[in-house]
Amino acid sequence: MTSKIVSCTTRADDQRPDREAAEAAVKTLLRYIGENPDREGLRETPARVVRAYDEFFAGYEQSAKSELLKTFEDIKDFDDIVLVKDIDFASHCEHHMVPIIGKAHVAYWPDKKVVGISKLARVVDIHARRLTSQENMTSQIAQIIDETLKPKGVAVKIEADHQCMSIRGVNKGASSTVTTSFSGIFKKDKDAQRRFLDMTARY
Repeated sequence: MTSKIVSCTTRADDQRPDREAAEAAVKTLLRYIGENPDREGLRETPARVVRAYDEFFAGYEQSAKSELLKTFEDIKDFDDIVLVKDIDFASHCEHHMVPIIGKAHVAYWPDKKVVGISKLARVVDIHARRLTSQENMTSQIAQIIDETLKPKGVAVKIEADHQCMSIRGVNKGASSTVTTSFSGIFKKDKDAQRRFLDMTARY
């Protein structure tokens, strides 16, 4: 995998505008579309939008790696796939800044240690709460799990609706985009890869 992992340090804090400047930018956009930001229904909209952005993009302030540092080594004779499937997420396309809504399926094959299964969902959320592409999100989730847990292999599959495609542009609302990323045993052993894909298939 060659994708660079995005961390909260990728933003230059000395160039980051304050909340007042961010709200002023929202007012500018409201004027751009032909609205009056001073009318009653829109007076609080800039502040609401900025607060919403604090939630949408909270991943910039969080570390996926730190979520994976607490592990357990009492796995005894377990030697198989650990899969958390159907992890709901909402992200935003880095090209149009509109929502990407989907599900992630994350699996790893432990070597000497395991991690709490909720941590895999947290890793998905952290990467989702940043401007991204589905391709990068898929590979980055796999990469951070691979680098931190050092398992026998990692498999990630993401299925998502891109609203930059469903509500604008070509307007194909029924379309779905699927991406995968494999490492270790899931990449080398086609039977292991096929098992993962079968376990996450929708019939």
